[in-house]
Amino acid sequence: MIAILLVFVTGCGKYSKEDVVNDLEKKVKKLSAYKLEGNLEILNNEETYNYDVDVLYKKDDLYKVSLTNTANDYEQIILKNTDGVYVLTPALNKSFKFQSDWPNNNSQIYLLQSIINDIKADKERKFKETDDNYIFSVKVDYPNNKKLVKQEVYFDKKLKLKQVKVYDENGVVLMKMKVTSIDSNPTFKKSSFEVKEALKTTKTTDKVKETGIIEDSIYPFAIPTGTKLVSEEKVDKTNGNRIIMTFEGDKPFLLVEETANVEDEMTIVPTYGEPYMLMDTVGAMTDNSLTWTSNGIEYYLVSDVLSQNELVNIAESINVLPTMK
Repeated sequence: MIAILLVFVTGCGKYSKEDVVNDLEKKVKKLSAYKLEGNLEILNNEETYNYDVDVLYKKDDLYKVSLTNTANDYEQIILKNTDGVYVLTPALNKSFKFQSDWPNNNSQIYLLQSIINDIKADKERKFKETDDNYIFSVKVDYPNNKKLVKQEVYFDKKLKLKQVKVYDENGVVLMKMKVTSIDSNPTFKKSSFEVKEALKTTKTTDKVKETGIIEDSIYPFAIPTGTKLVSEEKVDKTNGNRIIMTFEGDKPFLLVEETANVEDEMTIVPTYGEPYMLMDTVGAMTDNSLTWTSNGIEYYLVSDVLSQNELVNIAESINVLPTMK
């Protein structure tokens, strides 16, 4: 009887891994809306890119994610509403419209639903409790970036998200999200998830200073073995210029760099592919191409033979000093 009593006493009141997961899932499902703010770090070799993140969610799959690069106040907004998925770039007066399953097609470091889904999906998840936190270590799903393999998710004892760290296979942190506040009863307009309204609330006040010309070509450092630059052509366009670089060999690809032009009025550009977070900007990823804008220059990288991961490696090796404001 003493043994039975000891089992009963020690078993009662223990908050297990399964209890935490179940309560987290229930908590997120009950949310009709939330507002999350935090700081995101993206590490690429010796470079660190810092973002202020502002997330607004409303039930029925409506999302608005504002990402502001703290180095130059360059803001982009990922918006999902009933019409589709948009990446708004106020500094260029452009909105790129995607027919996409975002954010449900891969892990998202700043969305509660995605984080809980990752925890639930990993049946081999690891769990640790400290004096202040519940910590999960789980697999992640970033199909376009195979370097990202797992994440550590920190919740406080009231099950509020505190921090997320995403690691590569060598245990190096490549992304880190620190949550500064979560409001589960935010006030916002019904029109907050419309393109025009989202643009009114943007933090960006300055437009990109248009670069007249690209004086020097910007080359990637990570060129696949057995591949080399064979031709480079500079073409003038109405505003600025365009540089076309052709790489041939075992893994050929084409890299185009051109001056980014600011539109006179907000322009919606239909875009094929998926939104992709690339160092200091949000670009567009397809099966064989990657398009992005950085520091007043638009980049287009395409190949019939390179994988998406190889495209990302090349794109991340193009380093430009942050001059956009």
